[in-house]
Amino acid sequence: MDTRDAVSKAREIGLDLVEIAPKAKPPVCKIIDYGKFLYEEKKKKQEAKKKQTTIQVKEIKFRPATDDHDYSYRMKRARGWIEDGSKVRATISFRGREMSHRELGAAMLKRLQKDLEDIAEVEVRPKMEGYQMFIILVPMKS
Repeated sequence: MDTRDAVSKAREIGLDLVEIAPKAKPPVCKIIDYGKFLYEEKKKKQEAKKKQTTIQVKEIKFRPATDDHDYSYRMKRARGWIEDGSKVRATISFRGREMSHRELGAAMLKRLQKDLEDIAEVEVRPKMEGYQMFIILVPMKS
């Protein structure tokens, strides 16, 4: 239908001519109440937002000299967070001379990755950033 004809028909009825799909060939328009259309669009966006899930990133911190008991406690905390659906960022902070023993930090992160491989997969491999080495683990997609 020609645009002028559609506009005149909409005015006769007392409604508005609203462009629904502007990228379609030819563009799709409807004769509806514009206020009602805006209200329905807003409701659709709110519904989509409700269905969205937000994933939190939890962080556990280690040092190169972290003891086995402390390590196991933090690993269990990370396991719980991953089971709840959160991402976990494991960080190892180095101070002073510890920077010359980065392999200790890398070994600890590899151990954590191995301990959690049944429920988590690696999103970011062990990586140095300044005086910290970190890894990001995410829950496995089932």
